[in-house]
Amino acid sequence: MDTEKRFAILIDGDNISAEYIKTILDEISNKGIATYKRIYGDWTKPNLGKWKEILLEYSITPMQQYSYTTGKNATDSAMIIDAMDILYSGKVQGVCLATSDSDFTKLASRLRESGMVVIGMGEEKTPRPFVSACDEFKFVDKLSKKVEKVSASHVDKSNGLKSKKADAKKTNTPEAKNDKTSQTDLETIRQTIVEVINDNSDDNGYILVSDIGNIISKRYVDFDVRNFGYKKMVPLLDSLSLFEIKMIKDVDNKKHPNAQIAYIKLKD
Repeated sequence: MDTEKRFAILIDGDNISAEYIKTILDEISNKGIATYKRIYGDWTKPNLGKWKEILLEYSITPMQQYSYTTGKNATDSAMIIDAMDILYSGKVQGVCLATSDSDFTKLASRLRESGMVVIGMGEEKTPRPFVSACDEFKFVDKLSKKVEKVSASHVDKSNGLKSKKADAKKTNTPEAKNDKTSQTDLETIRQTIVEVINDNSDDNGYILVSDIGNIISKRYVDFDVRNFGYKKMVPLLDSLSLFEIKMIKDVDNKKHPNAQIAYIKLKD
């Protein structure tokens, strides 16, 4: 029996660049199967030219929406109507709203109220209310960049964070951000991890790294280790130089006999 979730991908063509399409589709493929792939816009206008070039390649259905009135976004209305039609069809369990437009905040909330999994995808400029209205939010401009291995030489062992110069280039610490940025910063993540360990560790002070990842993801829907230049949770935690990490062989994993389970605690 097919147990994978089915998703509808609805793209605001006026608001999302065509360069992010592979990132969007790849992220949804990690969650389930995309059964609807639609993009909305006025295809008589030249600004959607880049999208026209890749529609067939990625099997995306263009939805024509004329701009009848200046200053009114007809694309938003078309996406909202289709999203509700898809909701009531009962054919999918989740919706991906690919846009950086806060006008979709209410739609995201409404879909979640009906039991839909809502994954938002937009650029880092996306207003915080829309980010928070989704079950998960992915910053496509961050994820589309090649993840580079962060050298340990960039880590400042004295305070557990990278130097301010390195942070400004590779991470989103407070020094690298401005007040209008919607992405949760690394300092907030660091403080939350400390709180989670204090509240949930065992008698020896340890907690599963996977448990930390799950808790952080629930608290901050936009959290993704790749936003900070890493591929896995353990290297990110190790770079903060505040924690002691131990690896224990997973004796129950018969498929991968060399697999290990990661535990973490605060350094003494």
